[in-house]
Amino acid sequence: MPTRSRRGRSVAVTTALIIMAALGSAPARAADDALNVLTWCDHEDPELLTPFEQANNVRIHFKDIDSTDAIRAIVRQSQPGDWDVVIMDETDAPRLAADGLLMALDPADFPAAEVPAPIADPATGSYRGQLYSVPEKYDYNAVAFNQARINAADMNDINAIWQPRYRGRIAIYDSYLPVLSYIALALGRDPAHLVDADLPALHARLAALRANAALVDDMPGVQQALADGQVDIVVGGGAWTTAGVDEDGAVAAGPATPAAARTDLTFTVPRQGGMRWQHGISVIAASQRKALALAFARYLRTPAAQARLATSSCYRGMPASPLAPLDAADRAALHWEDQPAYIAASHPYPVMDRAMDGRLRAMWDDVMKHGAGAPVAPPTPVRAGDDETAQP
Repeated sequence: MPTRSRRGRSVAVTTALIIMAALGSAPARAADDALNVLTWCDHEDPELLTPFEQANNVRIHFKDIDSTDAIRAIVRQSQPGDWDVVIMDETDAPRLAADGLLMALDPADFPAAEVPAPIADPATGSYRGQLYSVPEKYDYNAVAFNQARINAADMNDINAIWQPRYRGRIAIYDSYLPVLSYIALALGRDPAHLVDADLPALHARLAALRANAALVDDMPGVQQALADGQVDIVVGGGAWTTAGVDEDGAVAAGPATPAAARTDLTFTVPRQGGMRWQHGISVIAASQRKALALAFARYLRTPAAQARLATSSCYRGMPASPLAPLDAADRAALHWEDQPAYIAASHPYPVMDRAMDGRLRAMWDDVMKHGAGAPVAPPTPVRAGDDETAQP
């Protein structure tokens, strides 16, 4: 989920920030008793970290990151040994590997016979035939909704969100790449192979969707809006939006399913498809504790750790391993039985060249700034090198 804006107003995110402040923002550089991890907030629960810390007499020092560009900047500005492990969207691993920032992995260290083939595909986290990242959690950017107010069958059509009857009832997840890719699917385009000729139609559809929406917000913002009834639909939503939400709109703290789970909140991947985000684990090439970093990466693939990741207090998602011991309620909330169909219908995040990525960013910013009144013409193309944060 790139540029996900996982800054938070939820209790879980606030707690993570308090822990980070207590640990300090700088890594415990190559200390014997610390492993330094760049990670999303769903990897910061004590229930996940404590078993590894106790077994290895080590403490996990983590820094919350919100994009792969942030990872690149942090690692480049750090000293060798500052960071050991990074968890990011697996489709972004090859470009960090190309920069020499990641350590090559041995596939034998990460058996994947039980992992669904499209999730386990080593090509996703490989560069020039060498593995640099392995999957550990995934979910979807598709559509989440309140099935007490919305006909579930209607949401099986990706184009339903543009219907006038939903005007003012929609929230858009504020992340340009997954949402624009989702709109591309609605137009019958392959998000991984967009060309300049696709941009006017994409821009027009984005502007029309923005006109139908009540708000555009970050991860906790759209989740809260759906839970509170401010909106009935979240475009870009998935299990991360709905699973584990209780009657107060709060995500369950820890692995236990809340006593009063919101069964009216659900999600689906429409028949035309959706986008699939996938977390991958990598080891930093400059790490001075590679053996311990590798042990932590392998730990995250164990069934117990997979279950804790799936039921994270920050946001939930599907574990890569179907061996994760989850109860019936958790499996139902994640749509466990629907995964084969969802995986088949979904697309991984596209890897775009710098120029197209810049165009999409500019398009998104234009429409979000000007709303429905934004011009339909595509934004001015950026020159290669103008946007330092764009993908190569």
